[in-house]
Amino acid sequence: MTMVCYRPEGLEQLEAQTNFTKRELQVLYRGFKNVRPTRPLESQECPSGAVNEETFKQIYAQFFPHGDASMYAHYLFHAFDTTQTGSVKFEDFVTALSILLRGTVHEKLRWTFNLYDINKDGYINKEEMMDIVKAIYDMMGKYTYPVLKEDTPRQHVDVFFQKMDKNKDGIVTLDEFLESCQEDDNIMRSLQLFQNVM
Repeated sequence: MTMVCYRPEGLEQLEAQTNFTKRELQVLYRGFKNVRPTRPLESQECPSGAVNEETFKQIYAQFFPHGDASMYAHYLFHAFDTTQTGSVKFEDFVTALSILLRGTVHEKLRWTFNLYDINKDGYINKEEMMDIVKAIYDMMGKYTYPVLKEDTPRQHVDVFFQKMDKNKDGIVTLDEFLESCQEDDNIMRSLQLFQNVM
């Protein structure tokens, strides 16, 4: 019996849709299909070409051994899984990676807004922001320096809303988010950090 392995859609098509070269896509695909979680969940001989949320969380947790990355990985997974299929295919992965590494400022900010807009209603409310900020602090772990106080996430969210909720209606729209981020030199610098990673 012959087993058919997953192959990504044509590299030429992905090259046209992303900011990666054909060679870079080949390298990324080799890495993507060979990634293994800490517990083997799928066949070693023929990867499915897609990662489910549990596997994604296991892989992501390896990068943050001193914290609990599960909730942040959950939110990140759902931002990568744009078709809401419950799995991230190679195409989903490289499309998002292309935006995050080589996209325009507007594309990166739009992607980040989508990550924070957990319920996908087109707005970021304080609860969503609090969930993301707490997930980031949990991911970083108890060994951060300086040591964080219990109310630090709430303070972070309050500062975020003071800066970004321009009309003070309790929600941040995409336009408010884009405007506020582009006015903040620290945010703009952070968007450039991974520009030349590959």
